[in-house]
Amino acid sequence: MKFNIKNIIVAFSSATLLTACIGDLDTYPINKWDVTSETAYGADEAGYVAGLAKLYYNFANTSDLNVKDGGASELVRAFWSTQEATADACKVAWANDEWVRNLNTNTWQSEQNDATYAVYCRTLQGVAYVNEFLRQTTSEKLNIRGVSADLASRIDTYRAEARFLRAYFYWMAMDVFGDVPFTTEESPFGGDFVPTQIPRAEVYQFIVDELEYLASDASAMPASQSNYPRADKGSVLGLLARVYLNAEVYTSVRDAAGAIVTPGTPRWAEAKATCERIYGMGYKLAPTYAELFRGDNGQNSDARGEFLFAVDYHAEKTQSYGGTGYLTFASLATTDDFTVLNGVNNGWGGTRVPYEYAEKFFNVSGQNYETGAYNCKDERGKFFYIKGRQEEMVDLYQFQHGWSCIKYNNHPHDVDPYDIISIDEVDGQKDTLFQYEVAKTKSYADIDFPLIRLGEIHLIYAEACMELGETSTALPKLAELAERAGVSAPTAAVVENVSGADHWLMAERARELMWEGHRRTDLIRYNLYTGKDYLWPYKGGSPQGQAFADYKYIYPIPASEMASNDKLYQNNGYL
Repeated sequence: MKFNIKNIIVAFSSATLLTACIGDLDTYPINKWDVTSETAYGADEAGYVAGLAKLYYNFANTSDLNVKDGGASELVRAFWSTQEATADACKVAWANDEWVRNLNTNTWQSEQNDATYAVYCRTLQGVAYVNEFLRQTTSEKLNIRGVSADLASRIDTYRAEARFLRAYFYWMAMDVFGDVPFTTEESPFGGDFVPTQIPRAEVYQFIVDELEYLASDASAMPASQSNYPRADKGSVLGLLARVYLNAEVYTSVRDAAGAIVTPGTPRWAEAKATCERIYGMGYKLAPTYAELFRGDNGQNSDARGEFLFAVDYHAEKTQSYGGTGYLTFASLATTDDFTVLNGVNNGWGGTRVPYEYAEKFFNVSGQNYETGAYNCKDERGKFFYIKGRQEEMVDLYQFQHGWSCIKYNNHPHDVDPYDIISIDEVDGQKDTLFQYEVAKTKSYADIDFPLIRLGEIHLIYAEACMELGETSTALPKLAELAERAGVSAPTAAVVENVSGADHWLMAERARELMWEGHRRTDLIRYNLYTGKDYLWPYKGGSPQGQAFADYKYIYPIPASEMASNDKLYQNNGYL
């Protein structure tokens, strides 16, 4: 049964939350119209579809967290902020938001931060919802309710999807916080139960075990490319490849200062083999890079053919200030010409790229800040808006300091934004045309956010091959990315440049995956995140960049969660 999560009003809400982020939902109805899991499920499919929909919706939910800005509490937006604004690819101009100042300059401490708080709550909330869904869909429960054998078989696939989502939530939580509270459907719930943390390496192993099972023939997980925008076996293997890529980081042991004392165990062979399993599933690179991030990418078969897993956004139904809405609106000011050309009717003047990032990774040149023109051979570097901007980020909180990134465009892929409106129209027609075209813009985004796509898999494969001494095996996949980008294919000598900040694959990931939520994790893996070997503007709080404490490779457990659960312990370095 197909469904669109945005078309379902979900009443599934009786999971006992394992954090204090939201009030206890393990309650009985106050009146006959209230619904809990005691009454939400029956013998027909609707309740189970609604329950599964709630699990997916946790990526885009902007309600029920106690934060100043509900849009900022959306999981995709919050996780993206922890990944990009804290690294070299993005700085945010909103000086009045404390979470922005802390992330921009890597100066957060143990005080509560809205972005990291949202990641913590949304991921563990998602885990709790999955656990409850699994409790309510056991064969015993289905038999008691009189569920037919045919429906029970479909519910098995829903259960597999739920387990994948739990693994994804745990991956996000583990990546951001390290040791996290851990529960499954077998854990106690309700009453006085509170979860305890387990080591990051154990969370990693749970994720690997779950994903390996879900990718196996024994699993009811839907076949690859059969379930968009929901998860399938391609999604499972994509996440597994990413987890194996970072296995050494996730299984390492660090001291109280954050320095590695016992290196973790790399899983390069497993990462390579997992990518090869994906290559047998028929995914293809989209012919044009730009169409991956356009308003119809979820309907465009070329773009979808590259997506292993994505969050589905819709301007009329999702209406979120997170996700791709955030990435589209916040990258422009209301006064920018390109708001119309980018398919949106407003600009928030928030996110931009330090010029140094554009220069280092895309070799831009010839920039003209009056006309907005600049030169860049790489197709992936043609998404900067520089009209009215300046290069040097003298004032971190002046939006015009730095370059805007307009990679996410709300117009369909077959519409040339520059054909939509021309300022050179015949006198008397310009205003009419402008008003007509403004009417085509939207207040929310239609762009699906690619959580996992084949371009990333190619880069994981290349890194694993190189680490295994098989560079020549990686070159064909890298050549595919280069051909699409319009640049020369790299040679073995180029790819094997692995010295610190000039690491070729680090740079290629900066180009291919710009603003897709990978940067912090990548820099940690290359040991370039906290130290002095690689600096960017405002790293560590200095305009020129400086090292910051190693313990900040992960974030602190939110203060409110520490206060509500005496079994939690704070991460090293945080008071």
